Amino acid sequence: MKIVLPGGTGQVGGVLRRALTAAGHEVVVLTRRPVRDGEVQWDGRTLGPWTEAVDGSDVVINLAGRSVSCRYTNENLRAMMHSRVVSARVVGQAIGAARKPPRIWLQMSTATIYAHRFDAPNDEATGAIGGAEPGVPGYWAYSVEIAKNWEREQERAATPQTRKVALRSAMVMSPDRGGVFDYLLWLARLGLGGPVAGGAQYVSWIHDRDFVRAVEFLIGRDDISGAVNLAAPGPLPQREFMRVLRAAWGVRLGLPATRWMAEVGALALRSDTELLLKSRRVVPGRLRDAGFTFDHGAWVEAAADLVGRTRRERSRFRRAAVGV
Repeated sequence: MKIVLPGGTGQVGGVLRRALTAAGHEVVVLTRRPVRDGEVQWDGRTLGPWTEAVDGSDVVINLAGRSVSCRYTNENLRAMMHSRVVSARVVGQAIGAARKPPRIWLQMSTATIYAHRFDAPNDEATGAIGGAEPGVPGYWAYSVEIAKNWEREQERAATPQTRKVALRSAMVMSPDRGGVFDYLLWLARLGLGGPVAGGAQYVSWIHDRDFVRAVEFLIGRDDISGAVNLAAPGPLPQREFMRVLRAAWGVRLGLPATRWMAEVGALALRSDTELLLKSRRVVPGRLRDAGFTFDHGAWVEAAADLVGRTRRERSRFRRAAVGV
């Protein structure tokens, strides 16, 4: 198949590009700064020569959007909204105008669309959409609005010959440098991976190889459209999530952090505490109902696999550095 990845130069794009290329597919990445074979320039805002890559393709997986790894200032939140909505709009325009449109458009979305809650898991049928929870920072509602508008742009696109799926993805855990797993493992190795603000908030996640398998599964299932949660079936409280990760690396203790300590740390790292404090208790209702099975559905096993791959990759890098 020919698969086009708008915005495919980030962590998730790298995961998909490697796996789909290894599976024998032709993968084209749309990026503002093409530097490798298989990359085509686009600006994420306007139609242009890049639309030729979409016309005649089999699958489009739109990953474009400003990174959430930043301070959630008003300016950055507006940039997140604009980059996601506008890129989804222009991808829809390209698909709608194609002489031979792709048969499926997978649009990246986020599990952040669901409410901050502890009492019950969120699946696609019964999950509570966020934005009106009491006792949380007001700007958290804007993150939900970003997700809602992101999905709405795909829904509104006039692409009658193309099936559309919105990927409400949890955090994708891979050993790649700079990804969320790399950051969490760094905290654990420093002994800082303890409970944050009590650690009761749920962490939803998905192993990178299950993420790829779920994408392939959805490509092959012509009967599935609309929003689909991409999350492992076992979300768990942050304190337990980090305890398992520390054990996988061999770190016995993790210092706890209060809410204000998390604020200071996030400020130093130019990140935001929503990523640490929001309870994302998300489960894969539609995937499980459709018969998808997870190879890495439990965090104990998934963390062990990811740590093992990280150690092997770092060992390989060290040997290469010394010419062994």
